[in-house]
Amino acid sequence: MTTIIRAAAAHDLLALVPALAGFVPERSIVCVAFRGSRSAGVLRHDLPRRARDRPSLVSAIVGTLCRMPGVDAVVPIAYTDRTFASSRGLPERVLLSLLVRRFEQAGFQVRDALCRATDGWGSLLDPATPARGHALAMIDESAAATALPEVEPGQTSATASGRLPERDEGLAEAIAGELAAFAELDDVATQLDRLGEVADPVALVEALVEEVPDGPESSSVSGLRLAWFLHLAERPPIRDAMMLQFAFGPVVGAAAHDDALETAERAERHGETVDELVRRELADGAEGEVSELLGRLLLGRSTLRPDTPRIERALEVTRLAAAHAPDELQVAPLCIAAWLAWSLGRGSAAGALIDLAVEASPGHSMASLLSAFIGSGTLPEWAFADPRSSSPRRP
Repeated sequence: MTTIIRAAAAHDLLALVPALAGFVPERSIVCVAFRGSRSAGVLRHDLPRRARDRPSLVSAIVGTLCRMPGVDAVVPIAYTDRTFASSRGLPERVLLSLLVRRFEQAGFQVRDALCRATDGWGSLLDPATPARGHALAMIDESAAATALPEVEPGQTSATASGRLPERDEGLAEAIAGELAAFAELDDVATQLDRLGEVADPVALVEALVEEVPDGPESSSVSGLRLAWFLHLAERPPIRDAMMLQFAFGPVVGAAAHDDALETAERAERHGETVDELVRRELADGAEGEVSELLGRLLLGRSTLRPDTPRIERALEVTRLAAAHAPDELQVAPLCIAAWLAWSLGRGSAAGALIDLAVEASPGHSMASLLSAFIGSGTLPEWAFADPRSSSPRRP
């Protein structure tokens, strides 16, 4: 999101952050990056729990900012559940001081360095900050945020998308019943007739993205469609194709599904599993052009930006499916949800979801791969693409 910042004072910027970021930060270090007077993005990391973790976190933050084209200034902000009173001054002073020093060494202008605690707020760079902090009412009553859109319902914190919604036993029972019917050969034709055009995986994903409720109610989501989604997601090639479609739309989804079918047919001809075939083709350099392109998208090695509002709705769908799935079918939607959260740069949410997947099935290959991948701190290349570029976007 690129926005002209018109904050007249530090408390106005603090009032703007939830709208800029799309969430209300909690126990976070948030860095608002700027290109001139415009915000160029918001980076968020968990606050380190141990002092020895500060240098590595600061290095990761500075390194990420260095990859963002045109960024020349930054405001780091610590959001903490500590207090000015217990800290005898500005909480997270050491971390903010380290960030300021490293940012300036890297050539960035540090416009301010702020902390919002539970009992007040203050600036590291303002010697007039009271020992007990400024009143939080200054932020809450600021008129600066009124010019920006409100945070979407349900986006209450950066980690909200890493938690599953409350389970609706009625929906869970409906899904279980539909899944049982898919398992009976005599009932499959009837189930497919009931699904109609959404029996096709590409049409199913589009229907689910449109069907997801705007609020916490889950009753409007079809148990039949969620059951079919869970049934299909157990097949790795279809799971990955749906994952890409959730992020990039039906054109990419259709290409991914076609490629999945071709890959499955090649594996069958060679007497291999899909995973065995893919590993062999990668080693031999025999991967097809479409497969190579889709693989780059899965790994975030592309400047093609996914559709953020679409992913937000897809996260609702996949988290809803995972919350209501039978235990043995929960891993696939959790993996998809974790990847979607990662694609938005929400490492904490992605990590929480993949932890649930690993816990549900410790030996699951996709969950293990995503756990290592997300845990490495890797970010997708589209996070660093310059949105001002007028050149065509290519994967």
